[in-house]
This record gives sequence, structure tokens and C-alpha cells, in this order.
Amino acid sequence: QVQLAESGGGLVAAGASLRLSCAASGRTFSPNAMAWFRQAPGKEHEFVAVLKWNSGITGHADSVRGRFTISKDSAKNTVYLQMNGLKPEDTAVYYCAATSRVSGNYYLMKSYEYWGQGTQVTVSS
Repeated sequence: QVQLAESGGGLVAAGASLRLSCAASGRTFSPNAMAWFRQAPGKEHEFVAVLKWNSGITGHADSVRGRFTISKDSAKNTVYLQMNGLKPEDTAVYYCAATSRVSGNYYLMKSYEYWGQGTQVTVSS
């Protein structure tokens, strides 16, 4: 079993930066992809960013492209989400996800079998 633990959320003012971390632990961890999703109050879950573990190829949602960056530290089995220029509309619970599946639409939640518990990000105006 793989466990994912997010950290780094908090309350910040608009324009500030935060870095979220997601550390993986458990049995031998060999993901094919890891991603971040978020859920704002009263809204559906939304894809934020994805990273293909071996190639390092990344993808970001249009709403965060240019402000957020997903990255990894393979030695630490950790993926990060650097969030700059935060806006009130970025307020949400942010979830880390991982999959060992070699195919699938990595922009969709159903493609991931491992999930973290979520970390709250609140951006005040």
C-alpha cells in the first residue's frame, strides 16, 4: 500500500506564494504519474497539474499555467506544487494523487488509485 501525505497549505494574502509537498511512503513506490487536484467550496474537483515520473514531462491547467509549477524530488519520493501569484479563486483543498498505471487520461481523477488527505489553501483578497 502507498500512502501520500500533503503539507504546506495555509492562509495567505493575494499575490503571495506557497509550496505544497506530497511525500509518498509504503511499499516500493514506482509511480507512472503524480498529480495535484483541488476542490473549492461548493465546486467539483479540478485538475491542477500532472508530472510523468520517469520522463519528467508536466502539464498544467490553463487556470494556473504560468503561476503554478509541479516538480519532483525522486530521491525523496516527493512531488511539489510551487504556487506563485495566488488569487482568491485558488482557495481550495489541494489533493495529491499517484498512479502506477501505464496508460490513462492523467487529467482525470479516475486514473489515480492513491490519494492524500488534502491540504487547505486559503487566499484572502
